[in-house]
Amino acid sequence: MFFLFVIAAFFISCKEEVDEETLLLYSRAAAAYAQGHFEETSTMLEKQRNFSPALLLRSKALYFSGRGEDAEELLRRILRRQPGGGEAALFLARIVREQGKDEEARRITETLLRNNPQDIRALRLASDLAAQRGDMEDAAALLDRAVEASAETALVFVDRARLRWIVGNGSGALDDLRRAELLLPWNTSFHKGIRDLKTVIDIREEQR
Repeated sequence: MFFLFVIAAFFISCKEEVDEETLLLYSRAAAAYAQGHFEETSTMLEKQRNFSPALLLRSKALYFSGRGEDAEELLRRILRRQPGGGEAALFLARIVREQGKDEEARRITETLLRNNPQDIRALRLASDLAAQRGDMEDAAALLDRAVEASAETALVFVDRARLRWIVGNGSGALDDLRRAELLLPWNTSFHKGIRDLKTVIDIREEQR
């Protein structure tokens, strides 16, 4: 997780011309966030004003620290600068929904799904909102879409499992296959194929 945050910061920094000190601070804050130290993360980044990943990370830390209003203010600032910020918009939708602003949450979620129809988190939130207003048919349809998107994610785990098995990482392959199983309906032929492949890898791992 820490490594992924650093890589993300590197690519974005190419556009925002961020200095090395800011990147190092962001990396440390990301490590603290990954360990669940949300207050510490927020404090580390409170002086950041321009680096978008740092602003987003701090807003999420504020949210998980129970400071929803502060997180909302920061998220709205991010979205004024970057109207297409999907992650920021998703957290803002969650916050305004918790405040009872269901209509605003619905509008934000609909925009997210227009930009990314397979966003599982947005689909789940949209389904919750539909169920809350009594539209169970729409809620079910949105969850159906989320299940389809989850199946696509499962295929990514299967692809990585295959590569890990090729290079001799049997335990890593098994871990990916277990994750894929959790994302797929149990009564499908693809799910059965994963179970069979797990059995084969288990046997070969025991023979080593």
